Amino acid sequence: MNARQLAKLGVPHECVPQALQVVQAVAKHNRSVPKDQRIDVEETIRACVEQPDLYRTGDQGGEAAEHAQSPATHETALRQLADALVADRAFVRAEPIPYRTWGEEIDASAHHQMRLACSLPMAVGAALMPDAHVGYGLPIGGVLALDNAVVPYAVGVDIACRMRLSIYDIRPDLLVDRKQRFVDALERGTVFGVGRGHEKPQDHPVMDQDWSVTQVTRTHKDLAREQLGSSGSGNHFAEFGVLLLDEDDEQLGLKVGQYVALLTHSGSRGTGAAVCQVYSGIAQSRLPAKYKDLGRLAWLEMDSEAGQEYWAAMSLMGEYAAANHEVLHRNVFKLLGERPVAFVENHHNFAWKETHEGRTVIVHRKGATPAAEGVLGVIPGSMADPAFVVRGRGVAASLHSASHGAGRKMSRKQAKDRFSWHATKANLEKQGITVLSAAADEVPGVYKDINEVMASQADLVEKVARFEPRIVRMAGDRDGPPED
Repeated sequence: MNARQLAKLGVPHECVPQALQVVQAVAKHNRSVPKDQRIDVEETIRACVEQPDLYRTGDQGGEAAEHAQSPATHETALRQLADALVADRAFVRAEPIPYRTWGEEIDASAHHQMRLACSLPMAVGAALMPDAHVGYGLPIGGVLALDNAVVPYAVGVDIACRMRLSIYDIRPDLLVDRKQRFVDALERGTVFGVGRGHEKPQDHPVMDQDWSVTQVTRTHKDLAREQLGSSGSGNHFAEFGVLLLDEDDEQLGLKVGQYVALLTHSGSRGTGAAVCQVYSGIAQSRLPAKYKDLGRLAWLEMDSEAGQEYWAAMSLMGEYAAANHEVLHRNVFKLLGERPVAFVENHHNFAWKETHEGRTVIVHRKGATPAAEGVLGVIPGSMADPAFVVRGRGVAASLHSASHGAGRKMSRKQAKDRFSWHATKANLEKQGITVLSAAADEVPGVYKDINEVMASQADLVEKVARFEPRIVRMAGDRDGPPED
């Protein structure tokens, strides 16, 4: 019996090796017994294909023994075939689980990616935020809850990319009257670009943690130290602006009024990218060939060695990204000569162990902000549009999530073909916004209207304060491709 004959019996290509072992074991058995005791190998394999669970029991008792008529000489081979068949069928669902979408300006490709993610066998919950657009594996703005599994690319390349807003008790008019003071603090206190870091490595307790939890974190520790307190390319930024608080807020500890604030967007830099690539590679190597279309949706089981390693590395990258922002803000406020009176920060591009509907699941937020009830976060617009401090409402259908920004409405190539950076920069100056550096593909016109995005998720978050950018720094066109 060859592979073609086995395929006619319904044996998937990936399970042929195990089926051939059954053929060999049955042949060996048939040679050693009288004709009336021989086993029909074709019927045995067909039965196993149709009901593999009946052949996975160790003692072949009851119904399984009657159906299989399996002597001990080939029980092991049949059991291995049944295990392979069950595993093969577990890769995708016949129908994806449903997910709810917030917002309307979402392209069909993002929905296609979301439906594919919802077809994973361990998917138990999902939602799509209003800033959604195509990403790697899971779309940006995608939220995915899995049972006992983690998808490295559903977390993202820039693990624990996050926002931090430091609020200063400084009069906003000083951003104009003493503008150069703030410009100098950004230019001297921040570093941007692919592979870039500080000439003098920065200090932070995160570098004293155990970086040997995985080989990739151990080998990238020196790079992480070099890049601590820096930002990558793409949509990462550091900007001074005016924070407008319309009501007293006890959680922020601030009175109604206007404040100067520093807002930054950055993540875990090159080390986080290396963690994603290594462990997604491991996950993809374990996908059967017929499921190669899942690609970057390949997962690691949480109780596997690789899954535990990835989780440890991802968690370390979360602490590193938080430290990255802390150092960045520390450098800027030292140059500014001021200390913040309050701050707000939050991850996106991360996975959390959470309880939803009484069940512990792994919630991936790929470009989505945690929005559990009472949790503060920051949702930015663009260099010309406001960002918002928000408070989560804890909506179950969104898995306690909201958007992480306005979301792109065109590709980087389309942006460079359509917009003139020099014209955009001049127009921003007329609006009172100074851009120290940025790439042409990050102009405001590439983003959705943040006010429309916020309106579409008013049930997910409450607006607490509005941040208006005034002095912006990003990576320029010469600083390399986007890390996000």
